[in-house]
Amino acid sequence: MSASGRTRRAAVPLARRRFLAGMAAGAATLAVEGCARGESTSAQPGTTSISNDNATWDEGYLSAGRQLKKITGYALRPLSNPSVTSYQQVVQMTLQTSKATDLVKWASGYQLKRLARAGGLTDLTDVWGTYAAKGWVRGSAREAMSYHGKVYGVPLYESYYVLFYSKPVFQRLGLSAPGSWAELLHCAEVLKRNKITPFLASQVGGWPAIEWFQELVTKVDPRFYQRLVAGQASYTDDAARQAMNIWYDFMRKGWMTSPDFDQARGPGALKAGTVGMFLHGTWQAQGMTAAGMKADVDYGAFILPTVRPSTPKSVIAESGVFVVPSRASSHKAAMANVGAWLDPSVQRVWSDFLEDSSANPTVRSSNPVVARLQADIAREQRIPLVRYWEASPPSLIQGNADDLGGFMAGQTSPATTLRRMQERAQDEWAAWRRDEA
Repeated sequence: MSASGRTRRAAVPLARRRFLAGMAAGAATLAVEGCARGESTSAQPGTTSISNDNATWDEGYLSAGRQLKKITGYALRPLSNPSVTSYQQVVQMTLQTSKATDLVKWASGYQLKRLARAGGLTDLTDVWGTYAAKGWVRGSAREAMSYHGKVYGVPLYESYYVLFYSKPVFQRLGLSAPGSWAELLHCAEVLKRNKITPFLASQVGGWPAIEWFQELVTKVDPRFYQRLVAGQASYTDDAARQAMNIWYDFMRKGWMTSPDFDQARGPGALKAGTVGMFLHGTWQAQGMTAAGMKADVDYGAFILPTVRPSTPKSVIAESGVFVVPSRASSHKAAMANVGAWLDPSVQRVWSDFLEDSSANPTVRSSNPVVARLQADIAREQRIPLVRYWEASPPSLIQGNADDLGGFMAGQTSPATTLRRMQERAQDEWAAWRRDEA
């Protein structure tokens, strides 16, 4: 590869960053006027405001806030912005101003590192230390919440990537949740033979294209995945090629839905029996309930088996975070609430609302399917792995998600896709490290 070729590819991310910076500047007016749904971001006695991008969680925040108020004296006041792009722009524009909310919902990993690098966040290392001393947080999660050794986020939730499956369909066909790769392939073959699409796979919205990539790579070699997302291995290495070839084979056999299948239809497809298995985060349990499905009756879930029996077992974990802006108008109240957020009594209310697992390992999910997964992860001592979306520099992940979406649509081969991803990785890691210097 020529030096000029590297320069041209590097210019694309730089142009994109400048373009996004311009968009953010254009969002300043919206930020000042307040584009979140709810009341003003200014201080209101007895509450802490939360800037977030998911209005469907407002009731959960309010319920958890009522429990927090018993401990800290402060309730939660959610301010929701349904547009993810606008939300991110507004947060970054207001973070170091008096317009910052008391708490901000954000992503962990490199998304958080990028935000922390810009400045304006409160150091939460002491809060983390208190949680760790009580056993209320997993030590393995600390790195994803940190930047340069300091903790800047506390975990908002903890979800696992699993395969939901239709229990009635499996029972009718004499199948059970697979515990090995051979059993998984058998389930897929039987489902396909009975005119049921074995797996839901989607690239609608862009980011879902990462799901099967991260799952297959980690079930080929989880240690390779850790090196890959840290920029210490190549996308063209053998483990990545194996994973992509498996994925390509699944698609070639007709085992996956069309890539334009919207995941929002996943619970309904599982209920109707047109799809057998749905790879997604355990937070999707809430969607199953909304579709009229009952845990352990209409659906179950399992973690994708390893391709080889000798491969270490792992699980992809996703965790959003709460961060506290340094200039939050109710900073003292915000610190009190992040300091009590993982209290078991608060997490019991929050976990029940989400129907998911808690970031506090002492809190067992009330959803029996998720609770069984929690027990499996502990019993099997599965290696916890950061979700791909947060595991590397954001511009690298976004570009690679686009390439994976093109692969799913049949636009590129496995080898070409991986080559493009590796070329981008070289450029984006170099850019990230330059900015760190």
